[in-house]
Amino acid sequence: MAHWLFKSEPDVWGWDKQVAKGEAGEEWDGVRNYQAHNNMRAMKLGDRGFFYHSRSGLEIVGIVEVCAEAHQDSTTDDARWDCVDIKAVRPFETPVTLTQIKEDPRLQDMALVKSARLSVQPVTDTEWDIVCALGNTKP
Repeated sequence: MAHWLFKSEPDVWGWDKQVAKGEAGEEWDGVRNYQAHNNMRAMKLGDRGFFYHSRSGLEIVGIVEVCAEAHQDSTTDDARWDCVDIKAVRPFETPVTLTQIKEDPRLQDMALVKSARLSVQPVTDTEWDIVCALGNTKP
């Protein structure tokens, strides 16, 4: 199983909205960056990801799971753009802030630190375990 990070502005699509979609989940649509797009194409059913509030909050607030592999993004007719569907798994007991991540030397190479603008990014197994521990949350 691979791990990922999904960024969303909480006033546009926040954790509560994701949770409200239940087991069916929701398309992670509107991504128009090739690197983020390729990350979604690499995802498999059951892969887990962090749900990150960007712009305001700047914190990881929950864990999501890929519940549908890459398919045509319904927000465009352009066949170049795919998306995956994700569903909420559990909230973080304690949100993990971007400041905490940047200050932790074990996370200095995390994509969230190195490629801050990328909306869908990979997370290594080690990073996954560290961030879950920081958030007092079961992986």
